[in-house]
Amino acid sequence: MVQRAPFVVDPRDPRAPTQEQWDTLTEPERAAVVAMLPNEVSIEEMAPEGDRHRTGKEGPLDALGRFFERLGRKVYLSSELAVYYPGARKIVPDVLAVLDVDPRERTKWVVSSEGKGLDFVLEVHVEGDKAKDHERNVALYASLGIPEYAILDRGRARLKMYRLPSANARVYDPVVPQAGRYPSRVLGLDLALEDDHLRFFHGTVALPEADDMIRELGKMVDDLVAKRETAEQRADDAERRLAEALAEIERLKSR
Repeated sequence: MVQRAPFVVDPRDPRAPTQEQWDTLTEPERAAVVAMLPNEVSIEEMAPEGDRHRTGKEGPLDALGRFFERLGRKVYLSSELAVYYPGARKIVPDVLAVLDVDPRERTKWVVSSEGKGLDFVLEVHVEGDKAKDHERNVALYASLGIPEYAILDRGRARLKMYRLPSANARVYDPVVPQAGRYPSRVLGLDLALEDDHLRFFHGTVALPEADDMIRELGKMVDDLVAKRETAEQRADDAERRLAEALAEIERLKSR
């Protein structure tokens, strides 16, 4: 009997096994393959674009995380995570979402091991290679079967969104905005651009982000301080009037 050679990850071009190869592996072999796939992200794969790029990712992650947590729905959200589709080169999306899975922390996402691919991807572009997000990733993410892909171009203050027309389709259709909002069937939310900032809407209500909540808490604190100062001033005034009244009583008694 010829012994089957184990799957080997090429460090120069690390890829997960094809689905056919994966199906032939034992559980220990699969675990070994997942461990061999690198989770490091090179500078070429994720070139730094400054604070506008960072905040362009953090805001959506925070808003989506709070929204789905309130709903009690398990959604895995991450940023700049190494993702391995069967037989394909690694992708590293700025923001990704996978619905109805364990939201535990991960160092990589191996589709065959997880049993599911990504549901939604957001790329944030500020400067540099515009064709990567606007052209190459449009074709690549569609070919991988990612249902929805959005591009926040903060450099030009533009938002674009694409959707697969069916589960088996591998070419995106552009999503046409409705009154400035792009409906996401995957997330059950609308996406809209405010200046160069991406906001998510549930119906007519914008999902709050951490900065919004900090501002609201700051206003609440300011209001409480103002009310306390007003109450203290009223108490001082009342105490002063009481003292004046008592003094007047004593004056009248002494007449």
